[in-house]
Amino acid sequence: MTNTDSHQLLISKPTFLVGAERSGTTVLRLMLSHHPDLAWSSEFEYVVDKVSDDGNFPNLNQYYEWLETVSSFQYVTFLSVNRELDYIQLVNSFLWQWKNHNQKKLVGATVHRHFDRLLKIWPDARFIHLIRDGRDVARSCIGMGWSGNVWTGVKRWLEAESLWNKLKSQIPDDRYIEVIYENLITDPVDTLTKICNFLGLEYHPQMLDYDQDTTYDKPDAQLVQQWQQKLSEHEIRLVESRASELLRSRGYELSGLPYLEISGLAEKQLKLQDWWFRVQFRMKRYGLSLFIANYISRKLQIKPWQKQIRITMNKINRQYIK
Repeated sequence: MTNTDSHQLLISKPTFLVGAERSGTTVLRLMLSHHPDLAWSSEFEYVVDKVSDDGNFPNLNQYYEWLETVSSFQYVTFLSVNRELDYIQLVNSFLWQWKNHNQKKLVGATVHRHFDRLLKIWPDARFIHLIRDGRDVARSCIGMGWSGNVWTGVKRWLEAESLWNKLKSQIPDDRYIEVIYENLITDPVDTLTKICNFLGLEYHPQMLDYDQDTTYDKPDAQLVQQWQQKLSEHEIRLVESRASELLRSRGYELSGLPYLEISGLAEKQLKLQDWWFRVQFRMKRYGLSLFIANYISRKLQIKPWQKQIRITMNKINRQYIK
């Protein structure tokens, strides 16, 4: 793709799937990408992570170098970097590459963080917001090794939902649709039909065939609201002490358990528990020597060493992706 082509073919109204990590975005992305007319990129955060909140784009040479360490970019083998393009043209070319590689009519992408910055690149972008019960998201973050307890685990959910509140206020109603994860799992055909209508498409049964060529199973209604069985009463109270207002605003009923007041000392203990859990998790996954090397390279800011370690850690992480 040439510089001129990328400028002329700027995708003016791409659609982005946004929401907290562990909120079901992967399974919805698989459903969308199995539509005959839809290509859908997995984690697309690399187009916004280096954009500042006030809309300044990164230095391109630094961006090229950084992309070499980004797993979600490097493991998509058909993506290439055209150094003749400016930043907007370049990230737009990534969408075109997804679309052309899959030979689909429409293209979209999943973004979990900084998704408000997408408007700096595509001012007319449209959005699918996927919301899942924050208590299940908090529980799932522990299993990923991102959090040591549900009190810190719900932080990602709170940040994503608060960011959605901000973004939602900046766009007209016809440019977004809000989707409930629990509805997607319990009534996928109806939910996907509504999403397709939003995209200007007809629902297609192939959207539920993703289990035939991925490791994900078909929707199972027994897998929703698992926090009710898998969290202790104390854990439920921990999450609700931090997220009750936002849970209610998203239509989720609270457990009815007594409100838990978190003291300053208790908060410090929860943060310490979280830190120690994550340290142990990373040492187990990467091994002690790589864990220490990563710490030292970051402290000393030795960039070539940091890059080498990051690439090695990415390769290890890929083994755990479902």
